[in-house]
Amino acid sequence: MSQPAATGERVLVVDDEADIVALVTYHLVKAGYRVSTASSGTEALEAARRERPALIVLDLMLPGISGYEVIEQVRAGDDTRNIAVLMLTARRDESDRIQGLSLGADDYLTKPFSPQELVLRVGAILRRLGAGGSSGGDVLVIGPLSIDRASHLVHVDGEPVELTPTEFKLLLTLAERRGRVQARAHLLESVWEAAPDIQTPTVDMHVQRLRAKLGVAGDLIETVRGFGYRIRSPQRLLS
Repeated sequence: MSQPAATGERVLVVDDEADIVALVTYHLVKAGYRVSTASSGTEALEAARRERPALIVLDLMLPGISGYEVIEQVRAGDDTRNIAVLMLTARRDESDRIQGLSLGADDYLTKPFSPQELVLRVGAILRRLGAGGSSGGDVLVIGPLSIDRASHLVHVDGEPVELTPTEFKLLLTLAERRGRVQARAHLLESVWEAAPDIQTPTVDMHVQRLRAKLGVAGDLIETVRGFGYRIRSPQRLLS
């Protein structure tokens, strides 16, 4: 059902349940990924720093250091901040999803899960890592904000801004459609490659983090109540 990974990216699977690790590993290897495993938060951080995987499939309920702390430390590390994170958790409360997403996770799945869906989610996230490379290196400038499609570099007033792959794809999607309202369902389909009926905190929490990281340029992202978001022109900020 899933396509083999074209370049054999490395995925780190972190869970303290051996059967879950075996199940996820089997399906990821079958899809063409190279897989490493860890059973605790401490092991996960060590493996992330040592192996620099493209993505971590991360359980939140881990012994010792929790999955939330792992996300936080991964995002804070110079060598690991660009690693994508897919949360895999038995927790179904919206507050748990929001906490993970607000710390910088790229997506989440709840247990029990479909292995095929997990492989598809991993592939979608990793495609976001490479998105934009065919745009010829052109730079999109909106007021104090500049976005280099090819290098994935973002600057605000000339200062670099560190974004996760998902945050970059979200920003680029909004910027390329500047002035047009983007519904949450559309953003889920185009950025996350997810079904539009998935719960919307995923989009909202990423927009919240994006605004915070962009600083003064965060005001460019406008909420359209009951519908979605758009990037407005800098001139409208002065009115």
